[in-house]
Parts: sequence; structure tokens; C-alpha cells
Amino acid sequence: MNKVLDLYWTFLKIGAVNFGGGYAMLPLLQRELTENRHWIEDEKLTDYYAVGQCTPGPIAMNVSTFIGHDIAGVPGALAATMGFITVPFVIIIIISSFLQNFATYPLVQHAFAGIRVCVCVLIFQAVQKLWKGAIKEKKSLVLYVCILFLTLFSGKFGFSIPKAFLVVAAGIVGVVFFKSKIIESEEDNNYNSDNKANNEGGEK
Repeated sequence: MNKVLDLYWTFLKIGAVNFGGGYAMLPLLQRELTENRHWIEDEKLTDYYAVGQCTPGPIAMNVSTFIGHDIAGVPGALAATMGFITVPFVIIIIISSFLQNFATYPLVQHAFAGIRVCVCVLIFQAVQKLWKGAIKEKKSLVLYVCILFLTLFSGKFGFSIPKAFLVVAAGIVGVVFFKSKIIESEEDNNYNSDNKANNEGGEK
């Protein structure tokens, strides 16, 4: 029960300061879940973002649910999701009840202009940390460059590539890549085992 309450309180705080969408939540999750509480690793957090991109619904909500389920099962998933939406839900209700055309106020527009700059910096810092864990080999770098190229030019020449398609395609490439690595590793192990057996036989 304490873990479930901790999840609710943690995601309540994250939801209260999350401006800019699901990707803006990434540095907050990194600091709170991986660095402070050590609940999940950076690699797993990246995996949840990839899956959250492919599943229906807001990515921030999906990621919250996945993380909560990983930590404390179904109760954890419910706690993380409810914690994340509590503060935004209350704020939206208050704004819609008392203020009309809230986003058109010059003060609000200027405030969000500054917030967007801050969000870009936070996301950039989070990407730097994830880069170290994701781009470890030349093949990973080649895959990164290919996906970056497709993302940058998507929609500019009469065709648009869905982000979910890119995630799935990258997953398929990853399966092929890591499968080949596993085969190579098994062959190396068998080769080492044979050499060890031959050396032992020679000594006898």
C-alpha cells in the first residue's frame, strides 16, 4: 500500500509541473524515478516511451500507466495514472469555470512562451542522458541517423510517416540486429568451449 501511495504522490507532483506534453515529462521522470528513487532504469524508461508512442491515448498517460504497473502491478498503474491527471484535471476545471478565452490573455501567452523554452532545454538534457545508453555501437548510430532523416523530411515531399511506424520499424531492425549478436555470441561461446575441451584433453 505504501508503494501505491508513493506512486500516486510522485506522479501527482510530476503532473502538477508537466508543461509541454509527454516528452516534456521525460526529464521529470528521469530525475524522480531513476535518479532519486531508483525505481526504474533509463533503458526501461526509454522502452516505455517507445511503447507509449505506439499505443492509443496521450503518451504521458500511457507512460505513467506502464511505469505504475511495472512497479506495483494494477494498483500501481491506477495510482500513477490518477496521480498524473489529478492536478491538471482540477486546474482545467477551474480555468474553464471562471475564465473565458484563457489562452488569449497576453500575460498567459508570454508565460507559456517562456515555459516552452525551458521545456526544450529539459528535453535536450534528458536526450543527452538517454543517448549514452542507447547509442553504444555503430549500427545503433546508423539506425539513429536513418530515423532522424525520415523524421526531418516526413511531410515535406507529399508523404508523411507516422511516428508509430518508425518505432515499430526500429523495433524490427533491433530484433534482427540483436538476434545476429546473440548468434555470434553463442558461436564464440561454443568455440571457446571447444578450445577449452581440446586443451584439457591435450593435457591429459
